[in-house]
Amino acid sequence: MTACRSILVLLDDFPHADQALERAIELAGRDDAWLILLHVIEPVHPPAVGAAYVGGLLSAESEDHAEALLGRAAARVPEGIPVHRVIRHGDAAAEILCRVEAAGHDLVVMGSRGRGSIRSLLLGSVSRAVIHHSPAPVVTVHAEAAKRAAA
Repeated sequence: MTACRSILVLLDDFPHADQALERAIELAGRDDAWLILLHVIEPVHPPAVGAAYVGGLLSAESEDHAEALLGRAAARVPEGIPVHRVIRHGDAAAEILCRVEAAGHDLVVMGSRGRGSIRSLLLGSVSRAVIHHSPAPVVTVHAEAAKRAAA
């Protein structure tokens, strides 16, 4: 892998994102690269069945929550590694791909929940979409690896 100048790290509230951040920090330290921490706030999608019953229970993620998530992640980045935080709104895969192309990142580092092929086909897979359409290389950290590391 060639040296990177700009590494886009995708963050959410799941353990695989913590592992992705650790991997990105390692790569940024090695290459003297910038880390760009990205979180996408997706719109709330009520289920097709029972939407009338659960619609009131669903709430959109707040900007404050996203800011706090990125703040905690930025605090874990060692001094000397430049870091920038970005919050986007919309479909996660589309927003990630738009950011990669617009900003010319050299590498994308993201977690994968490891839902499996059947669930990914039914639910969609952000990591799969990014891997297949990103103009930059993508490193995925799988949920199983994150679980093993925590044990």
